[in-house]
Amino acid sequence: MNPLIAHLKLLRHISTEDEQVIASHFELKHFKEGDYLFKGDGRISREMFFVCRGVIRIMSVNDKGVEVTHVFYNENKFCSILQSFNDETPTPASIQACCDAEVLSISKRRLLDLYNQLPWLKQVIDNINQLHLIEKVNVRNTYLGLDAENQYKLFTMQQPDIATRVPLKDIAAYLGITPQSLSRIRKNIS
Repeated sequence: MNPLIAHLKLLRHISTEDEQVIASHFELKHFKEGDYLFKGDGRISREMFFVCRGVIRIMSVNDKGVEVTHVFYNENKFCSILQSFNDETPTPASIQACCDAEVLSISKRRLLDLYNQLPWLKQVIDNINQLHLIEKVNVRNTYLGLDAENQYKLFTMQQPDIATRVPLKDIAAYLGITPQSLSRIRKNIS
């Protein structure tokens, strides 16, 4: 079964006809580790992704030229640069595959068409995105006031699946430390 349909069915009953309509609007795409699903640099995010397999991240480069990972998304999560996608505004943020990934992609135009055909779906997807944003804020807030070692320990407890699947440089960029510092931390706690 389509992973997106299976995920949506956890939230509400979906008729076979509606399943077919949803599936017909999404396109399956494959990305290798390091590939960009969307490269920001002031462009408008015009696609939403549903992660079927792999881990992707939303990231940007700060004014010092250092990569910053804002959030990781693994299986059964929607991902987009939501403000840019919804408001059609440029963004510096990008979406990148942290490991080989398989996603279902939908353009904003196709998503709006899908919402016209299945009006109930907008509320479901909006609720999912809202819950993910709340989760993201809650997770990030747990790191406040912690030193780098305790941030890493917490990260491995909260997101063990992601911790074992993504490059150390991406984890370091998420925690706001250098890859060298993260290597030392890992060595000290193992």
